[in-house]
Amino acid sequence: AAASASTLVIWYYSQLSLLAKEKRKLKEITEQLRDQGAGLRTQASELENAKRELAEACGKFDARKIQYDDLRRENDGLKQDSFNLSVQLRKMERDHAAINQRQAELDQRMNDVAARYLKENVSWIASRLTANNFSSSKQRLVDVIELCRGIGFGVPLQKEGELVDDLKAKFEELVRAQFAREEQARIRAQIREEERLARELEKRNQQAEREAERRMAAMQAEAEGKRMAIQAALEQAKLKDAHSAEVEALLARLSEVETDLQAAERQLQEERAKRAMSLAQMTKAGHVYVISNIGSFGEGVYKIGMTRRLEPTDRVRELSDASVPFAFDVHMMISCDDAPAVENALHRELHKQRMNKVNFRKEFFRVDLDSIRQIVESNHGVVDYIAEPEALEYRESVNMKDEDYEFIERTVQPLVGSDDGFSGED
Repeated sequence: AAASASTLVIWYYSQLSLLAKEKRKLKEITEQLRDQGAGLRTQASELENAKRELAEACGKFDARKIQYDDLRRENDGLKQDSFNLSVQLRKMERDHAAINQRQAELDQRMNDVAARYLKENVSWIASRLTANNFSSSKQRLVDVIELCRGIGFGVPLQKEGELVDDLKAKFEELVRAQFAREEQARIRAQIREEERLARELEKRNQQAEREAERRMAAMQAEAEGKRMAIQAALEQAKLKDAHSAEVEALLARLSEVETDLQAAERQLQEERAKRAMSLAQMTKAGHVYVISNIGSFGEGVYKIGMTRRLEPTDRVRELSDASVPFAFDVHMMISCDDAPAVENALHRELHKQRMNKVNFRKEFFRVDLDSIRQIVESNHGVVDYIAEPEALEYRESVNMKDEDYEFIERTVQPLVGSDDGFSGED
């Protein structure tokens, strides 16, 4: 019994131990189940939300669901639209082809018009070209070409170069023609000047010849009188049967008279030869002048020219006529045996300083007076010159007060005798 009881107690306690272990396991399982239940509840909530979302999506899908008839009707509409689009596309293709053809015709007409416009402008520019407007004519031609390019008419660079070359050739032809005309006019003027100078020299030569002939006639008359007197003395000596010494003296005097007469004739011939040589030399002789007009052209501008007039200041007064507001001032007046050579040397050395770079007949140069003096001295010799221009009228006009001008106006106007006071011919 004790053993059984012990065994029973041992079994009991083992069972209690097992039961405690099972209880602990059960508690752990309960806690696990509780945790799993919380997770399942969460999953259930999530499934419920997913179910609701699925229901909503199904509702939306059902709302968007199209029936077969609707699809067929929509397909028929699409087919009709596709057919209409194809018809419109073919129509647009035909319209596009017609537009392209029309555009090609318009382009051709535009090119024809542009080509004619370019040709007419080139002809017009060439017809208006002179020996003095090459730069502006060339720029006008370039502007026309750029305008043609701007409207789509292509002008190749080679064509542009050819047109410019043609314009240059035309300009060279015009320059040569104008130069020939001006040269002919210059030659005619030179001939007239030389003829005038020759007439004046011939007049002086004739006066000198008449004076020489008068002197020669007087000398011949005097010599003839002396000869006749000596001849008479010889005749009387012969009649008186004078000594030979007296006759020889009379003959010697007669020989001296003849010698003096021959010497006078030789002197007359020499004077004639000198006058002829002087007449030949006077065709190149003249005066080279350097003048300025600061009131008209400003400071540092000089006109360099030449004149064959015997009174060179007449040419300066002629240049100071009504075409300029003030008179010219003379800085140099150079008397030359070969005036054209000195003038050409000055023009050649000062070619880059010309004011008018188109018409080389204009003799105005922007240069300092010392440079002109150096060129003159290297080609002619030392010359006297006036450095500062007098410019009396210009300086007086600049410095004149209004009250002085009014006084001069009141003084001069009654003497002029015209309504406005200062109109009329110079």
